[in-house]
Amino acid sequence: MKNFIRALCAITILFLTPSCANTPKDDGLTCNHDHGSHAGHNHSHEGHNHSHEGHNHDAETTENEEDSHEGEEITLHAHQAEEFGVGVDTITAADFAQVVKVSGQIESATTSRSVVSATASGIVRFAGNITEGKKVAAGAVIASISANGISGGDANAAARAALDAAKRELDRITPLHKDGIVSTKDYNAALQAYEAAKAAYSGTPSGGSATASTAGVITSLLVRQGEYVSVGQPIAIVSGNSSLTLRADLPEKYYNFLPTVSSANFRAAYTADIVCLKDLNGKLLSSAGAVGDNQRGYLPVYFSFENNGKVVPGSFAEVYLIGAKRSGVLAVPVAAVSEQQGQHFVYVRLDADCYKKCPVILGGNDGDRVEIVSGIKSGDVVVTRGMTFVKLAETSGVVPEGHSHSH
Repeated sequence: MKNFIRALCAITILFLTPSCANTPKDDGLTCNHDHGSHAGHNHSHEGHNHSHEGHNHDAETTENEEDSHEGEEITLHAHQAEEFGVGVDTITAADFAQVVKVSGQIESATTSRSVVSATASGIVRFAGNITEGKKVAAGAVIASISANGISGGDANAAARAALDAAKRELDRITPLHKDGIVSTKDYNAALQAYEAAKAAYSGTPSGGSATASTAGVITSLLVRQGEYVSVGQPIAIVSGNSSLTLRADLPEKYYNFLPTVSSANFRAAYTADIVCLKDLNGKLLSSAGAVGDNQRGYLPVYFSFENNGKVVPGSFAEVYLIGAKRSGVLAVPVAAVSEQQGQHFVYVRLDADCYKKCPVILGGNDGDRVEIVSGIKSGDVVVTRGMTFVKLAETSGVVPEGHSHSH
């Protein structure tokens, strides 16, 4: 009996005692126990966040390290630089002209242009290889002109018929005039009619040929193949190559710059080479003080120069108008400047094997050299030739062991 009572009491106590598994939220003791476990879980999570933050910190460090490469040294050994054609120049302050970049066109000089005209009336047939841009020699046949097959179109044939009739009349009246049968007045009228008919007849009843009077380039064909032309009508224009004119179209807003213009450099549309007018005996012809009729909003500026055989008349060009000079300006060749993501850089040589990439701010540009406003100083040795190979060496990021130019 006593054992039964003890067992009953034990079962009662078991059912009356709350379990942490059944009431985890209501029992304070149980909650404290679970909270400890949960806190441990959160602690582990916080540790995870801490690790993640550490990861971001590493990424920022890597990004900063990449940015710092801009000021790091670039290794290109002296023998490699010589092999790749890398050249340098010591930059010093010098005179540099104010420059305005505009558009323009290369034209033949007025004195070297000639017009090819029709020598007879008829249908034009251009020579097989005649096109605009074709070079021709003096005396070259540009086109033939024929009136064959045109009803009433061969004026020369009619002139020949009139000449034959006038000659027959003159031959008939001449002996009669000698015998006094025909008056002198009638004789003179017949003689005049013959001379007029003779002048109207060219001697080439089938047409004629139109030839170039000067050597040059055909810049314009004024009629189409198969078109009817009259005697003396212009057929083509030939422009000589020896003397050319450069027209630069200066925007009106640069009107105050106009009086300072003295020369120009230009780059034709078909080449990447800059041409300096001073190297071709170029000179300023005129600078119009008024807007041209065909260039609204622009002030035309004209230069003359001698063609070196490489400039094509009629082509368009970028023109660098050169104005007043300024002293004490640092400038480098255009080829020395590298552009990367909208920023400009030059490469300065530190010693025979090491270079440094320096960001610079640019000023004026005359097509040949560009002004450096800031980023380098007088006396710096700048890469001016073969800059591409220094850029390739930059990607290696190798610095010789024990070698540093840190200051």
